[in-house]
Amino acid sequence: MNKILTIFYLLFVVSFQVFSQEKYDPELAKKYKADDYGMKKYVIAFLKRGPDVANYSEEERGKIQQGHMNHIGKMVEKEKLVLAGPFFGDGELRGIFVFDVDNIEEAQQLTAEDPAIKAGVLIMDLKEWYGSAAVMAIPEIHKKIQKVDF
Repeated sequence: MNKILTIFYLLFVVSFQVFSQEKYDPELAKKYKADDYGMKKYVIAFLKRGPDVANYSEEERGKIQQGHMNHIGKMVEKEKLVLAGPFFGDGELRGIFVFDVDNIEEAQQLTAEDPAIKAGVLIMDLKEWYGSAAVMAIPEIHKKIQKVDF
């Protein structure tokens, strides 16, 4: 009986250590700039339909969209843009950007360079957001699952 209790105790201690080590990884927390709660500040841009959409032909809007997509790629390469994507449907709210920047002003500078913003096809509503630092892992993971470029 004593040996069985000793074995169960050792299993408990080993599994507790394994699970507690899996729970918190200080190196990963540092890499993704996590605070003690595993969170960090981001700036989110809500992309909305701009006032000048109707001023462009379908062909011109296609070129503007391609410039928009190229700009997204540049922001990802600079590690400033963590997540981006369109909303389904044809409403006023067109998509989102999640920026890894210190403040709204830095996000404004990045969005001001976007061809769709310059053309008035999109406007941005910027908000500071407190979310999981794990969002920072998205670009790295996305590269591993993306088969085709935009």
